[in-house]
Amino acid sequence: MSQFNLKSLVLAGVLLTSPFAHATLEDGIKAANEGEFAVALKEFQYLADKGFAPGIYELAKLYEGGYGVTRDYRKAAALYQQGVKKNHPDSMFALAVLYDEGKGVKLDHQMAVTLFEQAANKNLPAAQFNLGVMYSNGVGVTRDYKAARNWYEKAAANNYSLAQFNLALMYFEGLGMPKDLEKSYIWNTIAEYNGNMQASHSRKLDERKMLPKEIEEAKEKADAIYAKIQVGTYAGEGRLF
Repeated sequence: MSQFNLKSLVLAGVLLTSPFAHATLEDGIKAANEGEFAVALKEFQYLADKGFAPGIYELAKLYEGGYGVTRDYRKAAALYQQGVKKNHPDSMFALAVLYDEGKGVKLDHQMAVTLFEQAANKNLPAAQFNLGVMYSNGVGVTRDYKAARNWYEKAAANNYSLAQFNLALMYFEGLGMPKDLEKSYIWNTIAEYNGNMQASHSRKLDERKMLPKEIEEAKEKADAIYAKIQVGTYAGEGRLF
């Protein structure tokens, strides 16, 4: 049985409310990226004190990573929780990862699922992908391949290559659905377009079992889907298959 892996990448905050907050947030992010963590800490702390959710989130990232401060998962979790209360998707995602790993909070996969779902419903692709993983593996929820496929499709429509690759794997192995080599090829091809080398390898394996005409038709479908994904008009396979 395939074991899918969670994505724990914490995405940068992007919700901005005022030009001043934007400038301060950008200054802080720039400083952090350049290793000037004292400057970043000052900028993010100021925004956090003002109750600005992206600033709270960025401050939490410093504490989680131990950048310019002593690493403190409990402090990071408390800050992410503040962001969650302000309806900030990236904070929901980051706190979910901490609950899933038991860092700074008691290990709680069900809480992780709840938080991932909140972020996923705000169209955060990484959260949609992680929900797919948790439903695929039955972690924090009852294993449900139909639900996993649904979340992978949402993330895949957001051009999230890991979800595209996992969707291909589900079709290849027939997890919760009949095996479908063509759809495996299609989603591997799309993930490969996004630089996923595992998908490139899997697509070549698919080709070994397909006729030239089948490969040609599947590639045409993959290209059509990818074009729609690129412009944000892909809404699920029912529109093309």
